[in-house]
Amino acid sequence: MIVSRFAPAPTGQLHLGHVVNALHVWGITRAASGRVLLRIEDHDRQRSRPEFERAILDDLDWLGFAPDEPGTDDFRAGVSPGRQSNRQDVYERAREQLASQGLLFACECTRRELRTAMGADLTDGSDAELRYSGRCTDRRLEWTEGRALRVRLAPSVERFVDLRHGVQEQHPFEQCGAMLVKDREGNWTYQFAVTVDDMEQGVNLVIRGDDLLSSTGRQIQLARMLGRREPPQFLHHGLIMKSASQKLSKADRDTSVSDLRAGGMSVEQVIGRAMHAAGFTTRPAALARREAEGLVTERYREAIEQLAGER
Repeated sequence: MIVSRFAPAPTGQLHLGHVVNALHVWGITRAASGRVLLRIEDHDRQRSRPEFERAILDDLDWLGFAPDEPGTDDFRAGVSPGRQSNRQDVYERAREQLASQGLLFACECTRRELRTAMGADLTDGSDAELRYSGRCTDRRLEWTEGRALRVRLAPSVERFVDLRHGVQEQHPFEQCGAMLVKDREGNWTYQFAVTVDDMEQGVNLVIRGDDLLSSTGRQIQLARMLGRREPPQFLHHGLIMKSASQKLSKADRDTSVSDLRAGGMSVEQVIGRAMHAAGFTTRPAALARREAEGLVTERYREAIEQLAGER
């Protein structure tokens, strides 16, 4: 059976970009007779907020996106296996597995030092992952508080088929050198946590935005290190862009679902605005969720037929 997931981070409010992703996840997965899991990706303890999680759950209920498991009420009830902060033992077991293979090393390099080493602009505000310089790879530092943890990547070529973009070829070692597993603040990183979660939760279809396409190869390699024989299938869809080079973010409050609701917009109006911004319609007219999902599934008909045939 196809198993996908919708995985917002509670570091801000749900916005129109999330709505577009949800329409892809629910539309494509349901059309392939699959199941949708809900995951709250609160691995960043400094930026995640309980109030943002509550708002995300409320917005999902209001929009009509009901996951198969866990339900939104399960998160409200307390500890949930769908919340990353409740899965520390799972990540720790994965860390121990990598350590037993001699694949981990401690690193004391700061982000500023990495940016300086690669000649990157220190003032551009970018939070993109930097390629690791290799400075601490063989220093045998003790992993203590204030030091990061990295996994050694092999200089392999990772080939996979994206259901939208076709055949992809990536070189994770050349992209990032050594993948960050836990940062200097003690947070499990996005790349590590989602790879472990997708493997442990049986996710075999990952539907997400184009901004994450470049990280797919390293996640496939990491999952293989952890024992996953077959990687998930991937579909990376287009983003809603704020400008030609800048994607929509949680800081764009005029596009947050909560603010649009407070301004009197209906579910259909919010979905219509999201689908228009994503290029599915010619004007931002009100649109029912089922109609919007129909537009998504029509665009990805061949991919859905392939997925349905592999159930």
